[in-house]
Amino acid sequence: MNICKIHENTSKCSANTMECFMVLSTQAQKISIATLCSLFGTLCIFENSLVLYLIFSSRRTRRKPSYLFISSLALADILASIIFVCSFVNFHVFNETDFSKEMFLLQLGGVNTSFSASLSSLLLTALDRYISISRPSEYKLLMTRKRAWIALGVLWVTCATIASLPLLGWNCCTLNSTCSELFPFVDDNYLSSWICFVMVLLGCIIYAYTHVLWRARQHVAYMEKHQGQVGKQNTRMRMDVMLAKTLVMVLTVLVLCWSPVLVLMIYSIFARLSNHLRKVFAFCSTLCLLNSMVNPIIYALRSKELYSSLRMVFSQFRRQLKASEESPEADSTHKSSVIET
Repeated sequence: MNICKIHENTSKCSANTMECFMVLSTQAQKISIATLCSLFGTLCIFENSLVLYLIFSSRRTRRKPSYLFISSLALADILASIIFVCSFVNFHVFNETDFSKEMFLLQLGGVNTSFSASLSSLLLTALDRYISISRPSEYKLLMTRKRAWIALGVLWVTCATIASLPLLGWNCCTLNSTCSELFPFVDDNYLSSWICFVMVLLGCIIYAYTHVLWRARQHVAYMEKHQGQVGKQNTRMRMDVMLAKTLVMVLTVLVLCWSPVLVLMIYSIFARLSNHLRKVFAFCSTLCLLNSMVNPIIYALRSKELYSSLRMVFSQFRRQLKASEESPEADSTHKSSVIET
């Protein structure tokens, strides 16, 4: 008999019911989840920390609004990887249940805040590129550093507020309402609202990048029509073509990483999930972490400025390494000459 069978009007909120959400039943499944989280999380922290270092080590890049948005994206992805990996592995792999409802909702709020801030930072990056290609002559007037910081402040406060609502009382324990089948203590209506929030963010990102792609396509057509023209305009068009390829990667990664999770969340609201689908959801959740790992490669390290800074850092590292390797040889040579003397 399955003691964890969830009834239709579930409002159980004891710690014992948390065991019902621990869907990984075999050691192989737990090892797979732990391996994926460790691999994606470690790479995500390293890559995004490198991006933050490259941006803030250069006065030129840290003053540009577009790089402020990429910094926000990198910070959100670092927080997402740390909080998600720690809480997810503790819950699903080590089956930790010795914490209160408030502590669980605090961890869930941290995960939701960081992932929401990551998507919101992607939206600000998309809007930044939308303005730069649709109104290039007014870009510097519209997108100032002050406005960029205000937008980032609104972004983080909004994401933190929405993610904190279950902890503040919008949960199925306080309201005695229907609990989600995917998350302990989470109200179904809150989950629906959070899904709508994420869908709006994704829709705006896709719309902005689709417009940028359309403008880039126009530039390609213009370039083919005026083959003989050279100079800054021609260079700008080549950059737009490269940007178009980047944006195709952006949209592809977004859709592939977020679609499975959102589809299963929506399905859980309208229908009953089997144990197999809940296991699939646990594995699909790691795709959001994969998205955070891929973001710095797409958004930051493809930038010419950051790539040149990265090459400079690696060249300095190689010189230091070479100097450290040569110094013992120099010391040994010096010692041998002293002995001979």
